[in-house]
Amino acid sequence: MTRGVLWDSSAILALLDADDADHVRAVAVARQIASEARPSFVTNYIEAEAHALLVRKLGRAIARQWLLTGGLPVLRALPAEEQRAKEILTRHTDKDWTLCDAISFAVLDARHVARAFTFDRHFRQFGRIQVLGL
Repeated sequence: MTRGVLWDSSAILALLDADDADHVRAVAVARQIASEARPSFVTNYIEAEAHALLVRKLGRAIARQWLLTGGLPVLRALPAEEQRAKEILTRHTDKDWTLCDAISFAVLDARHVARAFTFDRHFRQFGRIQVLGL
């Protein structure tokens, strides 16, 4: 899984929304990931977050279509990773990271994945992750 890439909801929105400020960059990064044949995935938390974001920004029809045909495998966060996420939030009280962010960080650490496709500055704040997108 070390070659894998976690896709964050911000990247999914940017890729699907042609009016998004990061759309052109998202298309370029998605093409790069595909050309390198990197395994891509979302967590079950990102899947829920992305669906909510798409409903809000692009409407329920597009959100439902993405949810049912998104094409990215969903990796379920393990209870130990969920606990680790809470520890991350407890340790970094100066950050406004969400539980979904912290779950992503815990999953990336536990599964030795070094890359995240995101436009969320929180991933860069966390460190130890190669951020594709920003």
